[in-house]
Amino acid sequence: MLRTSFHFPGGVKPDSNKEASARDPIAFAPLPERLALPLKQSAGVAPSPVVRVGERVKKGQVIAAAEQWISASLHAPTSGRIADIGNYPLAHPSGLPAPAIIIETDGLEEWQERPPPDWQRLAPQEVQQYLQQSGVVGLGGAVFPSHVKLDAEARMEELIINGAECEPYVTCDDRLMRERAAEIVSGIALLRDLTGAGQTLIAIENNKPEAIRAMRGAISEHRENFTVVTLPTRYPAGSLRQLIYALTGKRAPFNVLPTAMGVQCFNVATVYSIWRALAHGEPVARRVVTVSGNVRAPRNWDVPLGMSMEALLQLSGPLSDTNGLIVGGPMMGTFLPLTNAPITKGSNCLIARSPRLFPPRPPESPCIRCTACAQACPQGLQPFELYWWSRARDFDKAARYALSECIECGCCAYVCPASIPLVHYFRYAKGELAAAAREQKMADDAKSRFEFRQFRAEREKTEKAEKLAKAAAAQAAKRAAEESAASGEPENMASQEERH
Repeated sequence: MLRTSFHFPGGVKPDSNKEASARDPIAFAPLPERLALPLKQSAGVAPSPVVRVGERVKKGQVIAAAEQWISASLHAPTSGRIADIGNYPLAHPSGLPAPAIIIETDGLEEWQERPPPDWQRLAPQEVQQYLQQSGVVGLGGAVFPSHVKLDAEARMEELIINGAECEPYVTCDDRLMRERAAEIVSGIALLRDLTGAGQTLIAIENNKPEAIRAMRGAISEHRENFTVVTLPTRYPAGSLRQLIYALTGKRAPFNVLPTAMGVQCFNVATVYSIWRALAHGEPVARRVVTVSGNVRAPRNWDVPLGMSMEALLQLSGPLSDTNGLIVGGPMMGTFLPLTNAPITKGSNCLIARSPRLFPPRPPESPCIRCTACAQACPQGLQPFELYWWSRARDFDKAARYALSECIECGCCAYVCPASIPLVHYFRYAKGELAAAAREQKMADDAKSRFEFRQFRAEREKTEKAEKLAKAAAAQAAKRAAEESAASGEPENMASQEERH
């Protein structure tokens, strides 16, 4: 069934550059001698290590456990020895190190025994806990812990499965749907039962005909009443709010969660990992990564988490003029030099850069207020106004122009004739506003603590005065009683008269 309900505003159509990496089946990357596993691989709080240096671990064993609700556990992608727990580089422009667990692999691939749960007999809260312990997070880029999205009390009207994959070069979801459609559909059915969704919509851009056919075939075999919705190829069709609007017509304000509107959304790779966890007891310790760009053999690789990006890049044969990497897509990804930083749960794509594919950006010139950025903005914002106030450091004014609703998709910068890196300005302004909010919170907290100390001091002073007054009154009454007894006078003349 073909269905396209609504068209979101704005958006752009960059060259997809997907054909080269989508041509061949997913290949399994060879196991490296060493894996580096950063503790923080999801939104929320990083899990805490539960292993020691020198300890031998098995494949699938928990090596860092989630201790708070918005967190996800981390597992060993293979068997081996814990070589170190310390700070190591991450795939981040700052180059700053972060806590990580290093595993020296032994090549045995020895699994820890982990029987799958009888999930159909589990309470919804138990399913959530199991997915958290399995390290399941959003693999489309947001890496938000998936168990948090399965609200046991909220019943969904629509369950949306995101297979749009709108970023150029990225094809890992496309190949996953082509090759593992049956398991994805089984996972969708599971999520449908868990969410109680009345309607299940699978969104795929129309530039993925093989994936569309594979998913329809799997739906037919499972005899499920799911609908594959083909979307026009337009970036950023896979962004959460644009996707919800395109499929349901519901507009999700920035400060309102989709669940409040009766909608829940999961990426296809996330659905696959949920199925592997609940049906096979398999935690998230691998993922499919696209390697493309300036390489001889672009393709998708099934990779153990912790493998170095440079080692993965070498499998596809980078050309001699490769001068860096883009982690993620070219629109929203991170630009890095060639790096030994590790693959994490959020690493869906590596693009080898070269001057030919990604020539230097022209120098920035003054904004001419052509409004091309406003026409391209899928959030309906006015980026040229946001740029003006961000550049002028009037961050409060930028906030009044709805800076917080910017999803940093890069459409505005893509169409800007002045080559202004608009998203960089917006990220800077958001950072300054966040820093100011933190400072204000610290000041408010300090004021609250000071006022409470003052209140407590006054209270203690009052209580002390009351105690002293009571003690003085009691002492005075005691002296009066003693003096009365010494003089032989009756304590209460009125009481004597009453007795007479």
